[in-house]
Amino acid sequence: MEMTTEQLDLITSELATIKERSPFYAKKFEGIDVAAVRTQADFERLPFSEKDDLRGVYPLGLQAVPDEEVVRIHSSSGTTGTPVIIPYTQQDVVDWATQFARCYEMAGITPLDRIQITPGYGLWTAGIGFQLGAERLGAMAIPMGPGNTDKQLQMMQDLKSTVITATSSYALLLAEEISKRGLRDKIHLKKGVIGSERWGEKMRNRIQNELGIEIYDIYGLTEVYGPGIGISCDAHAGMHIWDDFVYIEIVDPETGENLPDGEVGELVLTTLRKQGAPLIRYRTHDLTRIIPGTCPCGSRHPRIDTLTGRTDDMFKVKGCNMFPAQVEEVIKATDGTSSEYQVMIEAVNGHDVLTVLFETPLEGEALARCEEELALIFKAKLGCTPEAKGVAMGELPRSEKKTKRIFDSRY
Repeated sequence: MEMTTEQLDLITSELATIKERSPFYAKKFEGIDVAAVRTQADFERLPFSEKDDLRGVYPLGLQAVPDEEVVRIHSSSGTTGTPVIIPYTQQDVVDWATQFARCYEMAGITPLDRIQITPGYGLWTAGIGFQLGAERLGAMAIPMGPGNTDKQLQMMQDLKSTVITATSSYALLLAEEISKRGLRDKIHLKKGVIGSERWGEKMRNRIQNELGIEIYDIYGLTEVYGPGIGISCDAHAGMHIWDDFVYIEIVDPETGENLPDGEVGELVLTTLRKQGAPLIRYRTHDLTRIIPGTCPCGSRHPRIDTLTGRTDDMFKVKGCNMFPAQVEEVIKATDGTSSEYQVMIEAVNGHDVLTVLFETPLEGEALARCEEELALIFKAKLGCTPEAKGVAMGELPRSEKKTKRIFDSRY
C-alpha cells in the first residue's frame, strides 16, 4: 500500500522525538538513525515491534509521556502470558472516541439509536470503547456489560434497544434465547456491531436471521486503542481502517517482507497520533489482506479483508497444518451442519486422533450421511480425515465472551 504524504509526515514527526520520549523505542531503535527516515522504503527497513517486546517492559515501560499526562490505562487479558499495559492521554481517549463514533456512522447508526453494550468493562478495552463511541456520536448507551442474559433481554425489551454490540459467541447465545422464549416480536434491534473473535458465515447468518438484524464487523486490539480502528460498511466487502490514525502494512509472516495489495499475510500496524504508547510497525499476528480498488460504498479509507485467522492459532495434526478458519469453511460447505463446532485432538497409542464435533438438527441415516460428507470435505480441503460426530442443537457450550473451539490434549 502506498503511504500518503500526510501519513509520512505524521510518521517522521513521531520518529523525530520517539527515542527521547519512549525508553522502549530508545532501546528498540538503538544504533538506528530514525531521524533519517524520509521515505516509505526507509520506514519499511525499521524493525518490527512484537507482543513479547511489550510484555518484556511490563508494567509501564511503553509509556512515552510524563505521568501527569496519563489519564487511564488498559490492559490485554494476559491469558497467554504477562499482560500488556497501555497508557492513554486525554487526547488518546478523544481520538479513540472519534474513531469509534465513525464506526457507528459507517454502520448507519445515528444519535436516535439505543446501543446495548454487552462486552466487558474494566481493564479490557471493549465495553468502555463501545460506550465512548456511543456518547461521542450522541446515541443512548445502555452499558450492560457481559452476562445476566435475563436482565439483558428485559432491558432490550423495556428500553427498545436498536443496536446490539457483542462478541459473536454472545450474540448467538442471545439470538437463541430470544428464539427459545418467543421474544422476536418484542425486540426492536436493527443492527449488530460484532467483534473480538473470528467467526464463520453460518454463525453470521444464524445471528442475522434469528435477530432480524444487519451485522457489522468491528476491528481493533488493546495495543492500538482497542476496538474501533476499523469496521465493515453496508457493502460488507471488508473492513475500512481509519488510516488517518493507523497506518497498515501486510507482510510475509516468515520473511517480514512487505506484500502487494491483495496478497494474504500478517497485518502490521503503526499508530500515527498516539501519545501515551505509540507503536511503530507492530505485528498483530492477524492474517488478512489489503483489498485493492475502491469500495462500492465510496469511502476512501482502505479495506482489509475478514480475518482468516492468526499466525499463532495454527494447529498441526498428522502432518497437516490447519487454522480454525479452514474448519469453518468445511462446516459451511457441509449440508445439514449448524454454525457451532469443536475440534478435539488427542494422542491415542502414539497416534493423533482428530474429532470434529458439530451441531446439527439431523438424526438417523441423514445424520450418518452428514458426518460422512463432512469427513470427506475435511480430507479434501485440509488433507487429513477426522472422526466427524454430529450432536444435537444447543449441546455444545455457549459463551458470554469468546468461544474456545480447538482442544488439544496432546501436550
